[in-house]
Amino acid sequence: MAASMIWTRLVTAAARQLSGCPGGCSHATLNAAAKVIGGNPILFNRRVFQVQQRRNLSLHEYLSMELLKDAGISVPYGLVAQTPEEAFNIAKKIGAKDLVVKAQVLAGGRGKGTFEGGLKGGVKIVFSPEEAKDISSKMIGKKLYTKQTGEKGRICNQVFICERRYPRREYYFAITMERSFQGPVLIGSSQGGVNIEDVAAENPDAIAKEPIDIVEGIKKEQAIRLAQKMGFPANLVDEAAENMIKIYNLFIKFDATMVEINPMVEDSTGIVMCMDAKINFDSNSAYRQQKIFDLQDWTQEDERDRDAAKADLNYIGLDGSIGCLVNGAGLAMATMDIIKLHGGTPANFLDVGGGATVHQVTEAFKLITSDKKVQAILVNIFGGIMRCDVIAQGIIMAVKDLDLKIPIVVRLQGTRVDDAKALITDSGLKILACDDLDEAAKMVVKLSEIVTLAKQAQVDVKFQLPI
Repeated sequence: MAASMIWTRLVTAAARQLSGCPGGCSHATLNAAAKVIGGNPILFNRRVFQVQQRRNLSLHEYLSMELLKDAGISVPYGLVAQTPEEAFNIAKKIGAKDLVVKAQVLAGGRGKGTFEGGLKGGVKIVFSPEEAKDISSKMIGKKLYTKQTGEKGRICNQVFICERRYPRREYYFAITMERSFQGPVLIGSSQGGVNIEDVAAENPDAIAKEPIDIVEGIKKEQAIRLAQKMGFPANLVDEAAENMIKIYNLFIKFDATMVEINPMVEDSTGIVMCMDAKINFDSNSAYRQQKIFDLQDWTQEDERDRDAAKADLNYIGLDGSIGCLVNGAGLAMATMDIIKLHGGTPANFLDVGGGATVHQVTEAFKLITSDKKVQAILVNIFGGIMRCDVIAQGIIMAVKDLDLKIPIVVRLQGTRVDDAKALITDSGLKILACDDLDEAAKMVVKLSEIVTLAKQAQVDVKFQLPI
């Protein structure tokens, strides 16, 4: 499992904690992850939620490898195939006797995963074009299930076929942004090709860190110092350092939040080579990294996340039955907390921000109601950064367009709240208004329970919104 997957695992765990689900993120996991990047566990825990909110872009391995190659970094030669026939032709073109077929799925633990159909492992060594074709046919178009994907799995639409290289030694190398260092930090370890979070938990001294001044940039002596700590042979220290500098320049050029090479190796031919790559990019840089963001594979994402990104909404799906529409991350967490306090479970975190339009509010309702587990909706808006009347217009439009039959509780306070209440009243729709957040939370929890019980008893209870 790649260390980058720590972020995904912790985000999931944090979301479960917020929704009150058992099996939340353990202190041991947080501490292990914090040790990897040198951060404080408590601060790291706070950052988990922020990472998910930014929806950092992650690219497939073959695309990340192309970026490394373009930057002048040694990588195994390989090409991507979308059909078994393409895999056969690529294997013949590469011409090597030993090849590696890698499923292109955005999830950690591919090697230990299982495909629908029974194939074990998403990384396979093959010895002929015919074998490459056969293995590819069992991967392409099938879902791969790993510890990272859970029961849903993720579809494999293509495979990366590359030459097999024989490393003498394997190392771990990464660059990430870290608050405790106030900028980028290089991370290295002599223990590559393994679960780096396990290394952090069992032997933290095996991980070396080198903070970089983002204004001054990386200095060669810093890269050399880290290469020596990682245990590169003396005759390869300079070459390893040069690769680290090139990777850092790539990191800055493309507004990456993390570049992870696991493993970086000393090849049997005596050169330093990057055998695998994982790169995440800051979504806030999409406006100037359009070519990178055009490479995003939406088939690897939850449909709701895709729709939220298109509407420029901050959305996280949870496991509960009460949809939440709020403005501001702090208010969102407070809203979820008070729902839990009164015995309910939030179905999502959805923040429309401070500049939402009527269209965005309507899209937000579509997102919430696309989750069939949602039995009631709580709208909690503080009109300090968002006008209440805009929210009201969006609610009215959504209820009419979507023909919503589940109960909606609305709590509005702040800018133009009287105009908002007037709009809701004049709409003729039975939207339940409540000025007090505590009362609103109690109400939405009770209504959710009523709908849930009715469905369990197979009683046809409907909430007719028009008066």
